[in-house]
Amino acid sequence: MMVKSFKSLVVAVFSIILLGLATSAKANDDKGGHNDETKPVFDANEVIFEHVLDAHQFHFLSYTGKDGEKHHVGIPLPVLLYSPQRGFDAFMSSRFHHGHETYKGYKLEHGKIHAVKENGELDEAVKVYDFSLTRNVVQMMLALIILVVLMINVAGKYKKGIGVTKAPTGFQNAVEPVIAFVRDEVAKPNLGRKYEKYLPYLLTVFFFILINNIFGLIPGSANVTGNIAFTAVLGVISFLVITISGNKHYWGHIANPPVPFGIKFIMVPVEILGIITKPFALIIRLFANMLAGHIIIICLVSLIFIFGGLSKAVGWGFSPVSIAFAVFIYLIEVLVAFIQAFIFTNLTAVFIGQAIEEVHHDDSHDHQGATAHH
Repeated sequence: MMVKSFKSLVVAVFSIILLGLATSAKANDDKGGHNDETKPVFDANEVIFEHVLDAHQFHFLSYTGKDGEKHHVGIPLPVLLYSPQRGFDAFMSSRFHHGHETYKGYKLEHGKIHAVKENGELDEAVKVYDFSLTRNVVQMMLALIILVVLMINVAGKYKKGIGVTKAPTGFQNAVEPVIAFVRDEVAKPNLGRKYEKYLPYLLTVFFFILINNIFGLIPGSANVTGNIAFTAVLGVISFLVITISGNKHYWGHIANPPVPFGIKFIMVPVEILGIITKPFALIIRLFANMLAGHIIIICLVSLIFIFGGLSKAVGWGFSPVSIAFAVFIYLIEVLVAFIQAFIFTNLTAVFIGQAIEEVHHDDSHDHQGATAHH
């Protein structure tokens, strides 16, 4: 039953995606994407970047109305601007009419807001600081709210004895095995007896990344974890936790590695560089994997319209192949959403474990000494 429901969900998701892309392509044709001498042109780059980059609205689809004008379906977001020359301004992004109009001396161009003169030209003399609630920010805040509400609800059930003296109920059934998995397979093996100190952080990172990964698979939503700024903040936080947790043995190994004296001059810079590359690996791994999956799906769907621009028969003929591959990649992305959350959390635990690792005595040496004494 669950499998059939999931398949139905997948079909519905891609129906919405195809509907949005089809209406966008048709709007381009009707708006002037072709004439008597040229064929319709589908701009795949525009569709791809519109999906993967941040924006001042949630855009779902576009269509051409009876008036011949292109209409957009979406949710505008608040625009918050500060300029030393003009002061503070706040309004909704719908005032820009998708970049076609200026408002209060500002213009939205290629996803960025610029100050303009009365004639519409860019005003380089005016400095603009954009504090707007973009779709990445809004979606991240929604994910945070959902995370807090769900976890407080689960914690409240445990306080009432549900899951302790009797079987867990509701969402608690899904969360408990995941928490146990992170504790037993990530925290304990890498952190040893100190695992309880870092378990709250590891669980928070895991669920926060997982929720944002899943949200990013919903058509019209933002790919938050595919944004380098988001992963960079997570990487910096992990870097601070690793650095602050480092003990004397950890820093001593970096400042004075156990190698011959002549090689220390090479190893010390390498060890220092390793401090930086660890969080950098976390940042790039999550960013690249989540961004690549979304781009592949959009490219596969875009092939329908690219081939359709060459020949309608080819476009319709390639549609089943493109949709099949897109659905396959989408299912893989659902799995990747969990895998990437696990990898980021696990590597963070590994790096923290290296920082708090204590000195190990050579048991074999002690054994040999005891045997000789005997």
